[in-house]
Amino acid sequence: MRRDPRTNSTTDRTSCPITPSLFLSGADAPLNRALMTHKGITLIVNATLSLSCPTYPGVECVRVAVPDLPTARLSEHFDRVAARIHNNQAGGTLVHCAAGMSRSPALVMAYLMKYKGVTLCQAHHWVRQRRPFIRLNAGFWDQLLDYEKRLYGKNTTERKMQCSLEVREERNMKY
Repeated sequence: MRRDPRTNSTTDRTSCPITPSLFLSGADAPLNRALMTHKGITLIVNATLSLSCPTYPGVECVRVAVPDLPTARLSEHFDRVAARIHNNQAGGTLVHCAAGMSRSPALVMAYLMKYKGVTLCQAHHWVRQRRPFIRLNAGFWDQLLDYEKRLYGKNTTERKMQCSLEVREERNMKY
């Protein structure tokens, strides 16, 4: 990992496979055209405010312009992004944010709950097993809890992240 001068965040050059056709990364992976071709990526979900979407032939980019702040309403994009991932039959999907630690993992967990039928704890474990350094901010965790309740009629965990060792408790910290 290295510090990205554009975002002042730590990024990882690798994309982590979540399913055979779904990948999670920081900001560097979508800039690697050879990697995108090798993984068969035909859809990029860009969950950053200002990083541009690369333009590659046959690759569509969906923008989710939400800051990585606990007060940001990422949940407004859960259904739309999950449906786009699910309906991308043409190839692989890469979901990324600046560091691949908070926004993009939250979007991937929403997809896993909606289309793979798993609980929030199961989705969190699934993603964390494949990308161990994820750290959702507390606001996104709360939004995922609300989404789980909407999908399944109940929550399978508490408001505090109990299916993980880590959560950002800082409610107003900028990332």
